[in-house]
Amino acid sequence: MPFLGQDWRSPGWRWVKTEDGWKRCEPFSPALEDVNNQLKDISHTVLATLDTENYIVWKSVYIITGDDEDEAIYSTEDCEFAAKKRKKDHCMNNTQCFYREKWIYVHKESTRERHGYCTLGEAFNRLDFSSAIQDIRRFNYVVKLLQLIAKSQLTSLSGAAQKNYFNILDKIVRKVMEDQYNPRLIKDLLQDLSSTLCILIRGVGKSVLVGNINIWICRLETILLWQQQLKNLQMNKQVNNGLTLIDLPLHTLRNILHRLSDGWDVITLGQVTPTLYMLSEDRQLWKKLCQYHFAEKQFCRHLVPSEEGHIDWKLMYFALQKYYPIKEQYGDTLHFCRHCSILFWKDYHLALLLKDTGHPCTASDPDTCLMPVSPQHFIDLFKF
Repeated sequence: MPFLGQDWRSPGWRWVKTEDGWKRCEPFSPALEDVNNQLKDISHTVLATLDTENYIVWKSVYIITGDDEDEAIYSTEDCEFAAKKRKKDHCMNNTQCFYREKWIYVHKESTRERHGYCTLGEAFNRLDFSSAIQDIRRFNYVVKLLQLIAKSQLTSLSGAAQKNYFNILDKIVRKVMEDQYNPRLIKDLLQDLSSTLCILIRGVGKSVLVGNINIWICRLETILLWQQQLKNLQMNKQVNNGLTLIDLPLHTLRNILHRLSDGWDVITLGQVTPTLYMLSEDRQLWKKLCQYHFAEKQFCRHLVPSEEGHIDWKLMYFALQKYYPIKEQYGDTLHFCRHCSILFWKDYHLALLLKDTGHPCTASDPDTCLMPVSPQHFIDLFKF
């Protein structure tokens, strides 16, 4: 016989808080109608405010990505949805929690003990990248990894990994705005990410990107705001009564320049003082940079002679950079144990004090099994 009574799984009565206390909600109740009217008034006010705030930004989004055929994407309803979604995500990001593990096991096939395999999105979620960007030795490494993901692997990330990606990117932008550390690197990352999103949204975004198309338009809007903030970033002049860079002797300044591995860093440092500019134009400095990053056969094919007949090593460096990749150099990277198939962050302080390898290694000599993982190698680990 069927159960004819009230379903015990129902959520129960609805209650409304009033000045006289809580009252049970009844259909067509005058009190409920007043509450609904108030909510409608508030919603219309919020939408009107959001439309006013986002008109300029949405206009810039349309200029970058808009064609006449894509005009339907940027309708008023999409603007309202994206504005509300941004407010909602901003509140949820403060409570979003991901794993903060120091190591993960990279398994590429199913076994009797373990089913499934580790994906790029899972590794990105579980490894502690949020704390890594606070370490100046790992900052450039994480930014380069985000840039490579933006270029080729953005569509392979799961929804949770994509949210974590933009959360970490938000922390990076905030750190750069506060510390003013290496803004050029972040500008390149945001430029590549915005170009990728424009192509995906205009072309195959509806069938490739995970999530609603309006969510990605909202993320593109956020990227444009970040780019505008970095463009208006003003470097604060450091006030220091002690020893400064200008007070160092010439041979010390020359040694500092010769320790830089990026040509753009040499040019930027040369803009500080006339003395540093003179040292940054040294032919031997640029010759060593070319010899460090490129093979002899490579720069012999692209010789750039100067007016005096000598080789212009500075122009040679930037000419070769267009054809060949330069060597990547990082203060600290992820490590991979070939014996355990574990990917982990190595803490050098614990390694020196406690002889800790950074992961539960079972090898007799763990140091011989470790290998540093470049950003490109990190992505290649999860290509099946």
